[in-house]
Amino acid sequence: MAPVADSGSETRARGGVASARDVLSAKRVYGDPYEKNGLSVIPAAVVGGIAGGTAGGRADGDSAGERGYGLIARPSGAWIIRDDEVTWKPAIDGNLIILGGQIVVFTAVYMVARNRGSRSKPSLVGVAARALGDLLRARRRSRHS
Repeated sequence: MAPVADSGSETRARGGVASARDVLSAKRVYGDPYEKNGLSVIPAAVVGGIAGGTAGGRADGDSAGERGYGLIARPSGAWIIRDDEVTWKPAIDGNLIILGGQIVVFTAVYMVARNRGSRSKPSLVGVAARALGDLLRARRRSRHS
């Protein structure tokens, strides 16, 4: 089988993957260390990304396709090096804590409102249990009569 020549679009696609790989490298996760008074701090982040593209074949005849990627980075903490001791200090995201608290409060308010409204209306389970109890009592009465 004869080898297939590398098309320009394939070369560009490989270049895009290589540039995405460079962006998502360890250099993006760990920052440059800071040193002061015998203490070294190496900041760290959580880095994530997504990539996608098309195979091409547009109506204007350009078959190169399109590609792109997105990147997000959030601080996760820092490595603290003092003498021969290494410790991890996590970063605390106050916005995430506040969001979690708001979700808990919203859920609690929703459940209280839902339970208050259901007391005035009989539930399907309650109606079925009451009907079954009435049926069993009626059956017992008919046996003893």
